[in-house]
Amino acid sequence: MADGGIDPSFTPGTDTSRAFRDALGRFATGVVIITCASPDGPTGFTANSFAALSLDPPLVLWSPAKSSSRHALLTGVDHFAIHVLRADQSELAGRFIRGGLGFAGLAHDISPLGTPALPDVLARFDCARHAVFDGGDHSIVVGRVLRAAMADGAPLVFSAGRYGTFAG
Repeated sequence: MADGGIDPSFTPGTDTSRAFRDALGRFATGVVIITCASPDGPTGFTANSFAALSLDPPLVLWSPAKSSSRHALLTGVDHFAIHVLRADQSELAGRFIRGGLGFAGLAHDISPLGTPALPDVLARFDCARHAVFDGGDHSIVVGRVLRAAMADGAPLVFSAGRYGTFAG
């Protein structure tokens, strides 16, 4: 095998989208739930496409799929909250994936910005929408962090299609 033992199973321009997704899955990420208010009540979305962007001004980003039925809402709201999940919160993450229960029967608060706030998470970033950019089949949502809170604990990690924990 060339390239130091790495199998070149993805080549741009070929029909290998599954191989590309599998290769991306080798990068472990944290798990977040983005929440916002909607005309139909509180809405949430589980994602692993979250990153810090800037310290000054404080900016973060995340990327919802354009194919999501909530895409227009998630890219159009003025305020949203990003919740970083703890290692024991994979069930909470499951509530906010396609077909999940969402906020049905789930206790939550409302942040000062009017966004649904999930209790007992590892961190929460209350954001104002700063910009939205095209990102292929996703959008890139940049949020200006207006407030952040955190707690001690280990993060929930996502890699190769599975939830796990960080082993330090």
